[in-house]
Amino acid sequence: MINTADILETIHMIRQENLDIRTITMGISLLDCVSESEEKLLTNIYDKITKKAERLVATGEEIEKEYGIPIVNKRISVTPVYLVGGGHPTETYVKIAQTLDRAAKTLGINFIGGFSALVEKGFTNSAERLIDAIPEALSCTERVCSSVNVASTKAGTNMDAVNLMGRTIKKTAYLTCEQDSIGCAKLVVFANVPQDNPFMAGAFHGVGEPECVVNVGVSGPGVVSSAIQRAGDCDLAALAELIKRTAFKITRVGQLVASEAARRLDVPFGIIDLSLAPTPAVGDSVARILENMGLECCGCHGTTAALALLNDAVKKGGVMASSHVGGLSGAFIPVSEDEGMIHAVEAGALSLEKLEAMTAVCSVGLDMIAIPGDTDEAVISGIIADEIAIGVANTKTTAVRVIPVFGKGPGEQVEFGGLLGYAPIMPVSTISPMGFISRGGRIPAPIHSLKN
Repeated sequence: MINTADILETIHMIRQENLDIRTITMGISLLDCVSESEEKLLTNIYDKITKKAERLVATGEEIEKEYGIPIVNKRISVTPVYLVGGGHPTETYVKIAQTLDRAAKTLGINFIGGFSALVEKGFTNSAERLIDAIPEALSCTERVCSSVNVASTKAGTNMDAVNLMGRTIKKTAYLTCEQDSIGCAKLVVFANVPQDNPFMAGAFHGVGEPECVVNVGVSGPGVVSSAIQRAGDCDLAALAELIKRTAFKITRVGQLVASEAARRLDVPFGIIDLSLAPTPAVGDSVARILENMGLECCGCHGTTAALALLNDAVKKGGVMASSHVGGLSGAFIPVSEDEGMIHAVEAGALSLEKLEAMTAVCSVGLDMIAIPGDTDEAVISGIIADEIAIGVANTKTTAVRVIPVFGKGPGEQVEFGGLLGYAPIMPVSTISPMGFISRGGRIPAPIHSLKN
């Protein structure tokens, strides 16, 4: 039974603590759009997306007004495009990206995800063509996001794909160098990618999903941070319980919005993704949550332990609040999108190596990290390989979204704007892993993958 105190508390969370619905993401299957005719294929894709999602933005705005809950983004994810493009040449894949971008603009959504391929065990011809198209596709579109899954605990790691993605990121950075290499902010490399993720840049509509579905991503770092401040000097077990209860309340707000959106759009409700996704705004930072736990600065010794506590408590609270929690769900640590992380980097407390250690216990991985534009592509592949190994060995999702900013080096800053924020350029070791990366082949799956 909802009482007045619960309502007032939720209002306070929204007005004072930056609680919001970060995204309503409609997943749309494009499998029936396949055609041997390029013209027909592009027409089918555009028509299906614009018809299925024609009321998405309006519905989100209606729910915002009626319930007073901010819904920051309305987004779309589609079937991984490599499954739709088939035998068409690379040039057609670029045109598919442009068609997705045109549909997104028509609908008024901010991002559309699914220019994606899954290659953890090897490449199909269509996957190779899609990856080859990524740099140009992201340089000639504004709202298209791309992802490539290069590993899984079950299959191991496709090191040829890791090597290829290092080159792809570097080329994407070059083709968008006049915009501070922003194309790389729309490209993520995964291990164990979830197929119901509503958050960009990794969202796509998995092959086991319904024809159309609504997934909702909730975020409330400010709410959790404020709750910890109010709790004072309690012990860590009590702190975990507090975070769990707070995550429960946040998730219930998401459950309400998701159920309403699904009903009004007449599509199935998929999942709630409770991810503490920060923004550049003061008071909306995961790093500040960790500091409120007692760390002098995010990145100091103890940071990984504090993040592990936070991530676990958030997941437990979310699962209690909804029967359909999925996606990534936990705590994000993107540098450019978190003012506390930015401060920690500028203070010298947070390094790329420490961020890598933190990804062993958080929800995603090395996210929105600006690195020098002259970073060698083999080094980028090495960063990917290390991060992917953490995911494969620990049976968890990990990812890499690094941005080699052409023309800039350590100590300089890059401004992306909006939710993407700004970031200091982080130094990267220039010692090359090329001899290892260039061996190619597949790193076998770990022994604990044999669960059948």
